Amino acid sequence: MTDAPGGRRRRGPGRPRQDEAGDGPGTQERIRLAARAEFADRGYDKTSVRGIAKAAGVDPALVHHYFGTKDDLFAATIEMSVDPAVVVPAVIGAGPDGIGERLARYFLGIWENPATRAPLLAVIRSALTHEAAAKVLRQLILRRVLERVAADLNVPDPTFRAELAASHMVGIAILRYVVQVEPLASADPEDIVALVAPTLQRYLTEE
Repeated sequence: MTDAPGGRRRRGPGRPRQDEAGDGPGTQERIRLAARAEFADRGYDKTSVRGIAKAAGVDPALVHHYFGTKDDLFAATIEMSVDPAVVVPAVIGAGPDGIGERLARYFLGIWENPATRAPLLAVIRSALTHEAAAKVLRQLILRRVLERVAADLNVPDPTFRAELAASHMVGIAILRYVVQVEPLASADPEDIVALVAPTLQRYLTEE
């Protein structure tokens, strides 16, 4: 920032003035929450950075300043629901025994939580219809979650096995929460865990 005539401070490029942008403590979190709500309500295609900025009460330039592109912001909203730093230790931290059950329970727990279900629905729906959203999902889930899980698997083709486990759980999510096929849609989550966990365990640990 440089001095302007009259002693005023000139803003740097791309950064809105604080009093007109709504910047301040908690701004980034406010933008993330607004983005999550917008993506959940409108989907990837119909959500705009300008609309997110309006919902957050900030200047659109501030959204770009903190998060970069729309794709970057989309990824940040996914991480609010699926944080690799939390998911990976929760699944693999206790070793291979019971990893299938832990994966199934953690995955269903995220979907059963109303606070994280709506943005995840937006993620799945958007990824099925929009390549940019699918790319963001692949980068987060495949590279930052599955590859770290696979690195701890002492089996042949660990990445392939981790992807099979993920495909099983994503398929359940689509049928249960997106398409809402009965009786899966209204089944007790614990019943699903009990039936699915042995298959996930086989994917991830059996040679």
